[in-house]
Amino acid sequence: MASRTLMLVDGTAVLYRAFYGIPELSTKAGKPTNAVFGFIRMLKQMATVWSPSHWVVTFDGGRPAERLAIQGDYKAQRKPMPDLLREQIPVVEDYLDRAGVVRMRQERQEADDIMATLTKQAAPEAATILLATGDKDMFQLVSEKVRIVPVAGKNAVTTAMGPDEVRAKTGVGPEQIVEWLSLTGDSSDNIPGVPGIGEKTAAKLLGQFGALDSLWAHLEEIDSPRVKKALRESREIVARNVEMVRLRSDLDCRLDWEQVAVRQADAGKLIPFFEACEFHSLARELSERSLF
Repeated sequence: MASRTLMLVDGTAVLYRAFYGIPELSTKAGKPTNAVFGFIRMLKQMATVWSPSHWVVTFDGGRPAERLAIQGDYKAQRKPMPDLLREQIPVVEDYLDRAGVVRMRQERQEADDIMATLTKQAAPEAATILLATGDKDMFQLVSEKVRIVPVAGKNAVTTAMGPDEVRAKTGVGPEQIVEWLSLTGDSSDNIPGVPGIGEKTAAKLLGQFGALDSLWAHLEEIDSPRVKKALRESREIVARNVEMVRLRSDLDCRLDWEQVAVRQADAGKLIPFFEACEFHSLARELSERSLF
């Protein structure tokens, strides 16, 4: 039990990364396969680098009603998923099923909240929890046991971020990420922050006052009239943002350690899949491995 390493993968983030990382790839019949191929390669790389004993791939199921009730235009600025990517999702799901990798998706729930829920459930029994994601709001889950594995950037998939790395990147510790994002906002989620308050200023304020409650109580001690005025006028927005940014860890999903254990690849199931997608290198690689 103490040696369990659980990897939770934001499958939606990996799909987008793969889709745009490999612009053109399709079968001879014209079936797009770039996202599928990139997705498989990234999962294989994660397995090689981190050697998880257990893993789960999660997918977004839409915008949650709870967040939309607070802010109706939450993520409304995002473009629809490209059709060429959308039609590859069933193929990726088929791959995961054949590979014996548990996938989770809940209607009108986000992958981040599924991962937060599973992290909470796994924490008492896992030695390490790795969160493969591209969302900075996931920094709030980081601890000595929980690490972030970025799926984008120069060192994607091969590095992990603990509390020190989160602090170096943001200026605050994981326990302050919710309040930090509530001040700065998050443009990727269409969450507006306090006008004129950037990441460094937000980190400085939280470093000085420790938490939002203390910040509001000592607002008059802030030197900058501009910052003081902006905070005073945005207090309701910040309070709303806290509810938007804080991840849910109470979704109706259950971690079954036996089901999510990493399994040896079944060549009989995967080689026909690889050949159908014309991933001949993957089929050959698996075939050669199964001979010895």
